[in-house]
Amino acid sequence: MFGYYLDLAIRSLRRNRALTTLMVLALALGIGASITTLTVLRLLSGDPLPQKSARLFYPQVDPNARDGNASDKPKPPTTMSYVDAMNLLHARRATRQAAMALTQAKIVPQQANARPFFSDGVMTTADFFAMFDARFQYGSGWTAQDDEGGADAVVIAGFLNDKLFGGANSVGRTVRLNDHDFRIVGVLEPWAPQPRFYTQGLGGHSYGDGDAVFLPLKAARNLKMSPQDVECYRSVTDLGALESAPCTWLGVWVELDDASAVAKYRQFLDGYVKEQVALGRFQRTDTALMDLMAWLRDQQVVPDDVRLQVYMAFGFLLICVVNTVGLLLAKCLRRSQEIGVRRALGATRREIFTQFMVEASIVGLAGGVLGLAFAELGLFGIRHQPAEYAKLAHLDLPMFAFTFVVALVASLLAGLLPAWRACVLAPAPQLKTA
Repeated sequence: MFGYYLDLAIRSLRRNRALTTLMVLALALGIGASITTLTVLRLLSGDPLPQKSARLFYPQVDPNARDGNASDKPKPPTTMSYVDAMNLLHARRATRQAAMALTQAKIVPQQANARPFFSDGVMTTADFFAMFDARFQYGSGWTAQDDEGGADAVVIAGFLNDKLFGGANSVGRTVRLNDHDFRIVGVLEPWAPQPRFYTQGLGGHSYGDGDAVFLPLKAARNLKMSPQDVECYRSVTDLGALESAPCTWLGVWVELDDASAVAKYRQFLDGYVKEQVALGRFQRTDTALMDLMAWLRDQQVVPDDVRLQVYMAFGFLLICVVNTVGLLLAKCLRRSQEIGVRRALGATRREIFTQFMVEASIVGLAGGVLGLAFAELGLFGIRHQPAEYAKLAHLDLPMFAFTFVVALVASLLAGLLPAWRACVLAPAPQLKTA
C-alpha cells in the first residue's frame, strides 16, 4: 500500500507544480535559515574536551581590597597572581595542575632570507599537555624539573613545524624565539580545542587556530616575555617584576578525578584563602571552582546575539510551516471530489490520512534537500565574514542528518491539519457535485 500512496502523492504533486514548488521553497528557506544558525550555535557552544571536561576545574581567589570598587565585584577575578598560582601548584592537591598565560613570540626562521614573524604562544607548566590531552607527533613535553630550572625548552605546534622544518622530526633542534634559542622537545599533533577554553580571561581569542609555541613559564619570564593581560589590584611602580607585583595574570587549571576530589579541593581552596587573610595578604574570602563547561558559560563564550539568531530562525521556520499548512489545505480542498470518490470505493479515513501524510513527507524531503543547499550557502557566507570562528563554520555529519529530521518533522506537522480535513470529508456531498 505504501507504494500505491507514494504513486498517488507523486501524481498529485506533479499535477500542481506551481503549488508544490511554493511549498518546497517555503520549507527550504525555513530549514536553511534554522540549520545555518543552529550549526553556528553548536560550533560556539560545543564541549572542547568531551572526554574529560567534567574533570577539569578552574579555581579562583579574590585578592582585591574590601573597600572601593573592588568590594562591588560579584565574583573573584578570572586570573591569579604569580604567588597564588605557584602556591596552589606546589601544594599538589590535584591529579594534575598547570598555570598559564598567553604571550606573543617573535619567531626567526633558520632559512635564508626568511623574515621573522609573530605567533601566539603559551607560557605554562609541565602538566599542561597531559591534562588537556594534547597529543604529540614527535617527542614529548618538558618535565617539572625543567619548570623549576627555567630550562630553554619549547613545544611547537604541528603547523609551525611544517612551516619551519617541512614537517620533519625537529626534536632536538633549536628555534629562535624573542632573540633567544630554545631547544625543541616536542611537536604537537593538530590540537586546537574549540572554543579555546584555556585562553578565557587571559586576553586571547575564543576560536580559531591553536597556539604555535608552548614555553616553560619560568624560562619565558626570564626573557621578560609579557603576558597579554595583566590586572593589578594595588598600585604598581614596576610591571617588569610581575612575580612579586600585586597583579593577576595567570590562569590555573586543575584535574580532579571524582566528586570526592572536587569536595576536598574546594575545602583546600577555602582554607588557603583564610590562611592568606590571616597573613594579611587577602581581605576577601570569596572563592570559585567551576568545571570547564560552567567556566565557558560564566565567561559568556557564546554571544547573546547568536542565540537570538537561532530563535529568530526557528520562528521563521514556524512561519514557513504555517504557510505550508495553508497551501496543503488549499490543495486538499481542491481534491475534495477525488477524496469523495475514493471514500465511496471503500477507502477508510485512515487510508486517506496516510495518503496525505505521505504526500506531506515527500514535500518535506524535497524541502530538506533544497534547505541543505541553502544552509551550505549560508555557512559559505559566514566563512567569509571577519569573525574569528568564521572558517570553522562547516556542516558536519550529525547536522547533515538533523537537517532531514527537521524537514520531515516540519512537513508532517504541516500535513496534519490538511490530512485530518481530508479524512473527515463526507463522501456523499462530494459525489453529488462531481
